[in-house]
Amino acid sequence: MTKKNIFPIIFLTLILITSCSKEKKSNKAGLKMQDFVINISKYMRSFNSNFIVIPQNGAELAFTNLDQESGLNMDYVNACNGMGIEELFYDGSLNVDDYRLKMLRSTKNYLKIMVADFLNDNSNLTDDIQRCINEGFICFPRTSTNYYYSEIPDSVINKNNNDINKLADAENYLYVIGLNDTFSSKDSLISTLKQTNWDVIIMDLFFKDTPLSKSDIDQLKTKANGAKRLVIAYMNIGSAENYRYYWKDNWKLHHPKWLKKSYKGYDDEIWVEFWNKDWQDIIYGNDKSYAKKIIDANFDGVYLDNVEAYYNLYFE
Repeated sequence: MTKKNIFPIIFLTLILITSCSKEKKSNKAGLKMQDFVINISKYMRSFNSNFIVIPQNGAELAFTNLDQESGLNMDYVNACNGMGIEELFYDGSLNVDDYRLKMLRSTKNYLKIMVADFLNDNSNLTDDIQRCINEGFICFPRTSTNYYYSEIPDSVINKNNNDINKLADAENYLYVIGLNDTFSSKDSLISTLKQTNWDVIIMDLFFKDTPLSKSDIDQLKTKANGAKRLVIAYMNIGSAENYRYYWKDNWKLHHPKWLKKSYKGYDDEIWVEFWNKDWQDIIYGNDKSYAKKIIDANFDGVYLDNVEAYYNLYFE
């Protein structure tokens, strides 16, 4: 065999070895993320046994060894009440993710599936809603101007007068985290949300760097029609955000070392080695933690973003 023929073989072999190594590291990290979510849930439920936990994306985490064929990981499933999923049917245009859809069909009898698709063409809204209804999912379709969850839609999907006492009762939800520039004051934000009839509101703990109070959140637990609803706090556990209260002025990529990797498309975030104790202490387990601030504000639950960090650390 000539050198000319050997070089492509060596190159392909190195690619395969590198890919296998990354896959092993990603799977190992995935098991650590399972434990992270479970431990966050245990901590928050130690204050309120009915506290709601909803991880976003990372559908593989619901399965033993992240493998659909190995069956559900019931420790993880029991630690959660729902699962948020982005771009399942529409990622701008119609593009059904059959791989994740199969996993969600296996978990929907245990967890409330909450779909947040993105539509470039608003004429596809009805189709997206119907696809979710057909699967038994609830949905928050983001139309063309709402990629960053910065708008409150005028109409409520499946509006109802029901009391929503648990996540399983919900027929719709509102997901808004980019409202700092939309509202001039906290009071105007609270007043606007009070006037809506969404069953569930997912929102940020903070308004312009200041945590919302128990009084603020309690006002939102009743829909405009007088029925009860749930209010869920957004918390990012897979990437550090440089505008949060915990961020230090001297922090940057690799300093601390667990600030591991740039987050493409989000200049104000860095993927973290989420298993690092310093990061986990920021998130939960003590009175200064993010999770405790959410508990103190009397939210009904927490929405855990970027649980798919276990994959993105190695492949994105």
